[in-house]
Amino acid sequence: MERTTHLNTRENNASGWINGLIGVVIFSGSLPATRLAVLEFDPVFLTVARATIAALLGLCLLWLFKEKTPARSQLLPLAIVALGVVIGFPLLTALALQYVTSAHSIVFVGLLPLATAVFGVWRGGERPKLVFWLFSILGSLLVVGYAVAQGLSAAPAGDLLMLLAILVCGLGYAEGAKLSRTLGGWQVICWALVIALPIVA
Repeated sequence: MERTTHLNTRENNASGWINGLIGVVIFSGSLPATRLAVLEFDPVFLTVARATIAALLGLCLLWLFKEKTPARSQLLPLAIVALGVVIGFPLLTALALQYVTSAHSIVFVGLLPLATAVFGVWRGGERPKLVFWLFSILGSLLVVGYAVAQGLSAAPAGDLLMLLAILVCGLGYAEGAKLSRTLGGWQVICWALVIALPIVA
């Protein structure tokens, strides 16, 4: 029994690392693609168009797998996820990328783990170990130092928008992580997309 539990834990850990790696690879193309898109499209149109398409796909998945409707108590947290991840982050980054390059904006994404952890402690009751905080703060200081060295003041509007994007995304991620314990991981983002659909459509 103990051996089976140990094997299941290892499989879950491996699955988490693999899914995380796939997510990072996909996410790494998001800002360069957005930078190219804002050359041709208005940032607001770009945000609502991608959210609408994703919401329709999410709705199809929820219907296909016959997922249960979220409880009333889950609607506010889902709205926070929707505002942070579905609308806030894409819109603010699209606006920021009118002022800064994708390479410059990606530097700010290095602050996202720390922002998510802070909101995770506040909203989700998470308790990361001291070593996590040390390395998160060290990494964030390196990110800020690099940004300053590259000319942080060259486009203050873009930098401010990117910082706001990181804050709302961190809040959305933390709220989503808390919800995923009861609603499921992919279900959270699908329901957040569906909740945002009336606004973005």
